Amino acid sequence: MILLKDQVTQIAVVKKRLDSRNSIKITKKDIGKIQSEVRQYYDKNGYLSWSEKKRKYVILGTNTPVNGLVECPDCRIGKLLIIRSRQTKKRFIGCSNYYNGCRASSPLIQRGMICATKISCKICFWPIILQRYSRKQKWARQCSNMRCPSRVKS
Repeated sequence: MILLKDQVTQIAVVKKRLDSRNSIKITKKDIGKIQSEVRQYYDKNGYLSWSEKKRKYVILGTNTPVNGLVECPDCRIGKLLIIRSRQTKKRFIGCSNYYNGCRASSPLIQRGMICATKISCKICFWPIILQRYSRKQKWARQCSNMRCPSRVKS
């Protein structure tokens, strides 16, 4: 809690420096609001980082998703999960830490059934998926990463 208070006061000081023309008087009420906002997103993996693009402190590595499959092998902060694109309606596996810079993703079959597991591949650490195109087929078990060596058929 003490660490959180120190970080919030640092944010307030930086905010005051940024808005030197429009001087802001920071009150205990403002600090309380910031603390409650930070507390709801802050967890054991979280840390504050200065974002030059947004010109403010950003909380990274927080709110691990409940429906996450396995830890992202690229950034090691987010979790890989199945996502459906809003624009194209296609499904793929992507990292929950996408907005903080992780671009780990892999396409999935668009037609057919998919059953994602929380078991990771022994080679590339991406999740194993079960898939089949029709009800007459058997479930095929393979790594969800397109570039995984275990996926190459001989």
